[in-house]
Amino acid sequence: MGDISKDIKSKFVSNKVKALINIKYTSNWLSSKENEFFKPYGISPQQYNILRILRGAKERTKVQIVKDRMIERAPNATRLMDKLCDKSLIARERCEHDRRVVYVKITNQGLELLATIDDNKNLSFLENLTDEEAETLSNLLDKLR
Repeated sequence: MGDISKDIKSKFVSNKVKALINIKYTSNWLSSKENEFFKPYGISPQQYNILRILRGAKERTKVQIVKDRMIERAPNATRLMDKLCDKSLIARERCEHDRRVVYVKITNQGLELLATIDDNKNLSFLENLTDEEAETLSNLLDKLR
């Protein structure tokens, strides 16, 4: 099991500062693991987030709503969606009444990709936590925010 003090060879003035540094360090570590996980599928974690939002929506959704629901507010969300369109994972449609409004919808190909990803249980970096520990961690992070 890791220890942030040893991992970055540092001492901390308090446990709260140690926790803050640990959250930032772990966030970067998780981002790296996420990128490795999604690489074989040809999408980024942000694109996966967009696909999940659209799968949950079940019908066409305004691009702005997708942007608002993203976990990581990406300033390049439109570009991310362009790439998903190019891969035929989502479809884009302009509003007939207001040409400024654009809708997006997940395609069958996008749904199939998500099903494949959902079937992949290779999240070994999460196996160090029990379900109860994961729930406790999630609750503590909610409390922090």
